[in-house]
Amino acid sequence: MIRPQDAAAYSAQLADKQARLRELLAPFAAPAPEVFDSPLSHYRLRAEFRLWRDGEQRHYAMFEPGDKRAPILLDDFPIASPRINELMPRLKAAWQASETLGHKLFQVEFLTTLSGDALITLAYHRPLDDAWEQAAEPLAAILGASIVGRSRGQRRVVGRDYVSESLRVAGREFRYRQPEGAFSQPNGAVCQKMLGWAYDVLGERDDDLLELYCGNGNFTLPLATRVNKVLATEISKSSVNAALANLADNGIDNVTLVRLSAEELTQALNKVRPFRRLAEVDLDSYRFGTVFVDPPRAGMDPDTCELTRRFERILYISCNPETLAANIAQLHDTHRVSRCALFDQFPWTHHMEAGVLLERR
Repeated sequence: MIRPQDAAAYSAQLADKQARLRELLAPFAAPAPEVFDSPLSHYRLRAEFRLWRDGEQRHYAMFEPGDKRAPILLDDFPIASPRINELMPRLKAAWQASETLGHKLFQVEFLTTLSGDALITLAYHRPLDDAWEQAAEPLAAILGASIVGRSRGQRRVVGRDYVSESLRVAGREFRYRQPEGAFSQPNGAVCQKMLGWAYDVLGERDDDLLELYCGNGNFTLPLATRVNKVLATEISKSSVNAALANLADNGIDNVTLVRLSAEELTQALNKVRPFRRLAEVDLDSYRFGTVFVDPPRAGMDPDTCELTRRFERILYISCNPETLAANIAQLHDTHRVSRCALFDQFPWTHHMEAGVLLERR
């Protein structure tokens, strides 16, 4: 139950974030941001805990930044999904009851989805043998979750090494595989709002889309339905494999995905050097109208930023508004901010994500 004082505190914090984003974008005459809020609790689909020994017991633990000696012991985690909270005590009881599962276990990670799927990663300071797998198999069945065991140079999978998510955008349901160990959006409710905003901002187009940093195809799937065809790039092999599976699972066939960094694609488009991974791709056949970017926290490097300047429209999702503002400053002489948005992926923290549409002047 959300207390009125909690709702009021959240509203005040969200207003502060909105003011901070407006201040960052004020030099570029950006319009007022559209604001997409978060659930106040049970919004986080991923969680990672260290285990802290107290006598014969191990407890879920977290620490204040920079302090690894004073654990905060947890029985539940209200910001995490209901599925994580349901799994936490059952998993703890299992490792306490089984020497095979509990011996030298030091970290637990949960990955869940809005659709209720779950994967648990157990990390150990010891090699994992067949006895571990034989103990993990019935536990996975009881919990209704996949389990991955990890130790140095070793990985054992009971069930699947990914979870399946389902997100609805503009009335259509998109299905996603989200691999263990790969990036996925932590706040599913806000992610769905981000996808809807990007879908709306892109609009119905009769040209092509270039996407940089496509990850597992989170944005690629809905955006591909708005354009003629898409050229998407991603450097992580696990993310590329997940994106290819997601495209196939959703019957989307107008996307060409290449494993290149944004910097390498810039070199290819500038014809600085050829790449074997582009041997079957006719870059000159594309009629790009929009480039979509969702870069890491460092933002776009200067060369990639210059590459985006070629496009009439730049649709930019940012997990760091400070580097977003720095990139806009580089582009502001040729492009103006016509729409912007605040996505509160991380309520109760100072972090925020933003989106902007830049259009050629």
